[in-house]
Amino acid sequence: MIISASRRTDIPAFYSDWFFNRVREGFVMVRNPINIHQISKITLDTGVVDCIVFWTKNPANMISRLHLLEKYKFYFMFTINPYGKNIELNVPQKNDVINTFIQLSKIIGKDKVIWRYDPIILTEDIDLNYHYKYFDHLAGKLAPFTNKCVISFLWMYNKTKFNLKSFAIKHITEDMKETAVKSLALIASKHGLKIVSCAESDFSSLGITPAKCIDPQLISKIVGAPIINDKDKNQREKCGCIASIDIGAYSSCTHNCLYCYANSNLRTVYKNISVHNPTSPLLFGEVEANDKISERKLKSSCIGQQSMF
Repeated sequence: MIISASRRTDIPAFYSDWFFNRVREGFVMVRNPINIHQISKITLDTGVVDCIVFWTKNPANMISRLHLLEKYKFYFMFTINPYGKNIELNVPQKNDVINTFIQLSKIIGKDKVIWRYDPIILTEDIDLNYHYKYFDHLAGKLAPFTNKCVISFLWMYNKTKFNLKSFAIKHITEDMKETAVKSLALIASKHGLKIVSCAESDFSSLGITPAKCIDPQLISKIVGAPIINDKDKNQREKCGCIASIDIGAYSSCTHNCLYCYANSNLRTVYKNISVHNPTSPLLFGEVEANDKISERKLKSSCIGQQSMF
């Protein structure tokens, strides 16, 4: 079983106390985002959890406590973009997150820290040359501390469209994507980085392979044994990730990036944050009388280690 922590919110940045409490207790509860009164109880037993994939823009709050995960295998998908506070409202200053990226890599190794440059947005003020300039700058800083960069272009979810309505967002055609990918790949190569594309068209003719952010090959390398798991059917068609269990919750990330698909609106975000309890098994709120809790029957995806709970 692979734990995703989390596509829905930034657990390392905002909920690390809660996460480490869950590790200590050995389980986590997750509400069904469609039927909120259905709760899954998920074991965090190391005999079942093959790997944890952390998604974050700022894991600084976790770094001093990574030793508490010594029994687990894990890696980080670490997003650093070229945008300012007008788009990424509460993301820390770039120099700070770059330094955190470097610090994390020095502790856990460059294989386990993957840089995400995502999403690529075009506006009246942000053109492809802007991206080439800042990608080159960031790659120069990060390349010694990672092996791979994942890129993706803006996907206009309804929430994203609403939040970016004050910007003149430019449509990115397939030809424009191909032009951008070629140039970004050349820059990445100059810095010794491998570049892959997430949930995008097939750019293999350009030497760019599709990304698998939850990657069975990387997990197998980290775990030291083959991982067998199906493609994640809950993701976009072109997503290459294998199946995982996400332990986050929507509308709970206060980075407040305007392109985010996971936040509905700020009012809901701050309402959810107001009922966050680091000792609760749920990310926010408590188990209520009319909730139905089901314990997931899970097993390791690692060949040769098929413990089941």
